[in-house]
Amino acid sequence: MDIDTKIDMIESGTLEIISHDELKEKLQKDYPVAYIGYEPSGKVHLGHAITVKKMIALQKAGFKIKILLADLHAYLNGKGTLEEIKEISEYMQKCFLAFGLSEETEFILGSSFQTDENYTLKVYELALSTTLTRARRSMAQITRDKEDHKVAEVIYPIMQVIDMLFLDVDLALGGMEQRKIHMLARENLPKVGSPAPVIIHTPLLHGTDGSEKMSSSKENFIAIDDTPNDIKKKIKNSYCPAGEIEGNPVIEIAKYFIYDSHDTLLIERPPKFGGNLELNYEELLEAYENRKLHPLDLKNAVTANLIKILEPVREYLKKMN
Repeated sequence: MDIDTKIDMIESGTLEIISHDELKEKLQKDYPVAYIGYEPSGKVHLGHAITVKKMIALQKAGFKIKILLADLHAYLNGKGTLEEIKEISEYMQKCFLAFGLSEETEFILGSSFQTDENYTLKVYELALSTTLTRARRSMAQITRDKEDHKVAEVIYPIMQVIDMLFLDVDLALGGMEQRKIHMLARENLPKVGSPAPVIIHTPLLHGTDGSEKMSSSKENFIAIDDTPNDIKKKIKNSYCPAGEIEGNPVIEIAKYFIYDSHDTLLIERPPKFGGNLELNYEELLEAYENRKLHPLDLKNAVTANLIKILEPVREYLKKMN
């Protein structure tokens, strides 16, 4: 696979790459490192899966993948006791492998290096050059639902930057809510002895309730290990207003999990309701926006396909447990 083909594969489905020229340089290295960090909290859901799919693409393009299971970050963000978070970390690792990351993926628990003396000194060093306003701003999208803000919130982004130094990161991936922290890293890592990483941002998946982000804490998610019955119930009850495309989670699931590997989606309907339709993505959007496709018919088609797509994940996890 040549570099241009690799870049096309990496770029597909992303919102932003900073920068393409730097990405090309990283791909010329023998073993470039791509990293993403996840707070171990709650179920692994389709929102996580969007970034996992991109890590799989990076793996195919020749990147060594490091997944940070950020237990201390989760603790600082009030996601439970360290014991609870460790248990969820083990579950997340199994889920990511079940979804298709190779066994060569390196899973790293944050607490395995984040209490190291050298790490702590680097956190202090960066804290001296980072304003309180900048640190709080970088966390704004991550903690926006909180009313009583804690000091931990300004430690969090500084730690995330230093994580990239200690994990020897060439590329950092995340959803758009991570953008300000990633830009903090690009600006400040050279100050503490590390090159600025390439940054890739992927879309955020709307919650099944129509809120801006799918989240286990909001109970508005579809887990990658949900049973077929759970998937049916969740999609049946999902926000899916007739004729509306923007912010429609059912449309987004079709886009990111069906059309990424299929050219068309089969909509099965009784003859009295117009019969079956087989639509590419553009045709689907047009039919739905013009109300030629009913929300229930869309939901039924997406449900059937998503159940099939997630079947290997469920089978893998059964064997692991």
